Amino acid sequence: MITEQQRTILVIGIGAGDPDHLTLGAMKAIRRADVFVVIGKGPDKSALTDLRHRMIEEHAQGPHRVVEVDDPSRDRRPMDRSDYAGAVQDWRARRADVFERVLREEMAPGETGAFLVWGDPSLYDSTLGILADIEARGSVSCDVEVVPGISSVSTLAARHRIPLNQVGRPVHITPARRLGDVGQNDDGDIVVMLDAHASFTDVEGDDVWIYWGAYLGTPDELLVAGPLAEVSERILSLRSEARARHGWIMDTYLLRMRDAADADRTG
Repeated sequence: MITEQQRTILVIGIGAGDPDHLTLGAMKAIRRADVFVVIGKGPDKSALTDLRHRMIEEHAQGPHRVVEVDDPSRDRRPMDRSDYAGAVQDWRARRADVFERVLREEMAPGETGAFLVWGDPSLYDSTLGILADIEARGSVSCDVEVVPGISSVSTLAARHRIPLNQVGRPVHITPARRLGDVGQNDDGDIVVMLDAHASFTDVEGDDVWIYWGAYLGTPDELLVAGPLAEVSERILSLRSEARARHGWIMDTYLLRMRDAADADRTG
């Protein structure tokens, strides 16, 4: 139960980049907020914060404040699984310090704050976990509400006009560093996210199709689909050019066996 002394925190999914993907529920939540916490990613990723500011300007109502904070740096060098887990935990702890300070110093008890989360808060985003860590510290009392958003995964399927799943078969969603653990087979399809090193080039077989997308939902959107062996070089070239132009890239892709991909095109 929310008390007068508790702060309410809205974790709002805002979609993969298209302002029209903001749901009615997200719009209503934005209108409730007194304080918006915007995490700056540096000049190379200013588009990510600019979209959040535009959404706040368009949908916020009544008096409100925007608090922009710098995201702590994170070690993104290639590393083994244990080192990676340690690097993420270190980054999350430092991010929790930033969030805790903002909640304590920028929000009065009884106010409502909002984090605008890219895509959906439940899918490869740290905000919910970090807020839980802060709650466990016991220094700030918060009631957290989550508003789901349209993820890059659902946007990818929509842009390619394909179903995400095959009939009666599973869909595996994995970060690229675990792609080798999942393996490609005819039991289901694989959605790959957070691929900094073009891991699709390690997938073998002439019967695999890829549905690839970058900057999904934005004016810079890039799409490629086809047999992996035939289009991988094109994707590599597009990724390199886009990274050089924008300074960053976010891409997502689906790997599917060729017979099912043929059905997508003809069914």
